[in-house]
Amino acid sequence: MLGLADRLRPDAAATVRALTALTGDAPVLLTGDNPRAARRLAEEAGLGEVRAGLLPQDKAAAVQEWERAGRKVLVVGDGVNDAPALAAAHTGLAMGRAGSDLALETADAVIVRDELATVPAVVALSRRARALVVQNLALAAAFITVLVAWDLLAPLPLPLGVLGHEGSTVLVGLNGLRLLRESAWTGALRAGGAA
Repeated sequence: MLGLADRLRPDAAATVRALTALTGDAPVLLTGDNPRAARRLAEEAGLGEVRAGLLPQDKAAAVQEWERAGRKVLVVGDGVNDAPALAAAHTGLAMGRAGSDLALETADAVIVRDELATVPAVVALSRRARALVVQNLALAAAFITVLVAWDLLAPLPLPLGVLGHEGSTVLVGLNGLRLLRESAWTGALRAGGAA
């Protein structure tokens, strides 16, 4: 007798806990596997909801159902059968090393390290990036508002206007560069619970 079973990745349970803490929602397992095997893996990983025996179009339909309910959906996958769900999701994230070419091309982002623990870190880092974009927009708008108001109320010397405008551009650029520091990634790992 020969028995085959999927093995859970060592960091799966920690990743599920981190994603649940980070997003406030527990991840859901969408799989084409049989229900019994899927439930066993879900229990080991700490997942509450499992949808098993799904075809690729069923996975995409589940994603669209959540999106119609007003939720933003992140799909993590690596197989050809995950491609429709990756495409339907608000954000598709492919696991790079083991991922099929179709999944890699369909996804919005690819995790090259192929470690599940990086998924919460990517979510945390993307939130930091979004906050930084909002900061940069506010900073640029403040500078432009001050320069326009100054010019409307009193003559604004051209060199001072150029200095104010270009200075705001430099500040926005420097602020954005903060995401390239090593501490940004390690901070995202801590925020994602993966450290």
